Amino acid sequence: MKNQLSFLAVTSLLLLNACSMVATRAPVIPEKPSAPTVLPAAPLPVTILRPTDWGALTGWADDDILPAWDAFLRSCAVLKNQPLWQKTCIQADSVRGQDSVTLRQFFESRFIPHQVLNADGSGDGLITGYYEPLLKGSRKKTKHYRYPLYTTPDELLVVDLGEIYPELKNMRLRGRLQGRKVVPYYSRSEIERNPTPLQGKELLWVDDAVDLFFLQIQGSGRVALGNGEVVRVGYSEQNGYPYKSVGRLLVERGELPLEKASMQGIKAWGQRNPAKLNELLMQNSSFVFFRELPAGLPGPLGSLGVPLTAGRSLAVDPRSIPQGAPVFLATTWPNSDKRLHRLMVAQDTGGAIKGNVRADFYWGFGPEAGDQAGKMKQNGKMWVLMPNNYMPDVPVP
Repeated sequence: MKNQLSFLAVTSLLLLNACSMVATRAPVIPEKPSAPTVLPAAPLPVTILRPTDWGALTGWADDDILPAWDAFLRSCAVLKNQPLWQKTCIQADSVRGQDSVTLRQFFESRFIPHQVLNADGSGDGLITGYYEPLLKGSRKKTKHYRYPLYTTPDELLVVDLGEIYPELKNMRLRGRLQGRKVVPYYSRSEIERNPTPLQGKELLWVDDAVDLFFLQIQGSGRVALGNGEVVRVGYSEQNGYPYKSVGRLLVERGELPLEKASMQGIKAWGQRNPAKLNELLMQNSSFVFFRELPAGLPGPLGSLGVPLTAGRSLAVDPRSIPQGAPVFLATTWPNSDKRLHRLMVAQDTGGAIKGNVRADFYWGFGPEAGDQAGKMKQNGKMWVLMPNNYMPDVPVP
């Protein structure tokens, strides 16, 4: 699951930045656009991390730290190369294998909890879930297996905007060349209507279009082949369009009540309304490309580049929460008021995960994980654990 801005939104930001630099250099006058004027993109979220004490983390003393500790050590494989985390990760490796009490003391002595707040100062947000599904497929197209998973097309251009504009860190522009111009890449509906540009990029073929659609939303999964082989696939790239929730669309259209707008509810609606299904799926213009992952991985790879840990990895907005950081989550179990308070690690991102107090809880692999993930739409609070040497970029009010 990856973070992206739409092509048009980023174009607006670039134009706004160009206008702001008129005083220092001559502006570039663009050609007269052939498309309608693009409205300015919404501003990036203001991240507020407010330091607090450990007593504010209800349930902290009751959580089993060990599973989160193992996930944090995986993060350290990447974080140890960053000055902020280097010393902490070296120290963490030295207490590997200790009991939960010792590990809790390690966090309490070397970290300061910071409550994550929204731009308006509120501390509540939406916590959803995702998982690693299992699909049935083939390496060749057949009458039964006719829905393709694609690898990244050669013509897809990816521009890291943070290299030019630091304020756009973690933002990438996707597109393709049309003559000498960069234009948006094909949307989901364009790809479905005319897959010719992606011919030869088929990675696998599966038997169910809806399962494939949800695989793209999850970002990773496994495909069982007829010979007994199970292929693990993960996110490779995305076409640059923002994610649009088809569940929300069904609610807005009066097709489903809000409480039934889960993954299970959407699939059941599709079975009852096969003639309407394709039109619904095409409303989400976002399209994900995959790659085959090594078979021996202990979990799917998140955006941090390390395997995810079931029940302990979170997908977050990296503009708000540092990738790799421990996060204490206070929420409830899916469709329940039973407390789910535990230490997690921010190791992934997602196209639908936007904002400060917003996260996707990774439930793991298989039907049970899928059942929990599909139902999870809970209220929650989050605290990021930052090393003692952390100095915020934005003063906390």
